[in-house]
Amino acid sequence: MGIKGIHHINLIVPQGTLYAAREFYGNTLGLTPRDVPAAQRGTLAWFDIAESGQQVHIAFGREEDFSEGGRGAGRHPCFKLGGLDELKELQEKIWAHFLRGKEEGKRDVVLGTPMTCDEPGKGNSGAQGPEYPTRFFARDYAGNRLEFTL
Repeated sequence: MGIKGIHHINLIVPQGTLYAAREFYGNTLGLTPRDVPAAQRGTLAWFDIAESGQQVHIAFGREEDFSEGGRGAGRHPCFKLGGLDELKELQEKIWAHFLRGKEEGKRDVVLGTPMTCDEPGKGNSGAQGPEYPTRFFARDYAGNRLEFTL
């Protein structure tokens, strides 16, 4: 089992500013724009980082995400795993850690107990659609959202 790299990072921008994201990430940084899922056109911008297979995703955040202390729920890394078995094994491992902390009532920083994890065998808590690969989400002990995919 092991994480093979970063699949993508997701960054958030204020509503109505995808044009600015395309200008900055596409034209200024030179990343290559790519198609987004049909159901989310106009709400996302995706860019390839050269031919690395890694991507930068841009999505709209909520107003409170941009305030000091905002949780920025849309900001997250997406870790890439080598295969479906590895993905399922990692999800089961994170889920077991989550349940252990829940049972012991010890969801704290010392134990690093995840705040949440999508339950194995159930749907993922992200956007749904045929364009999305097999994936799951979790929140680490500090509330950072993490995505895991192939």
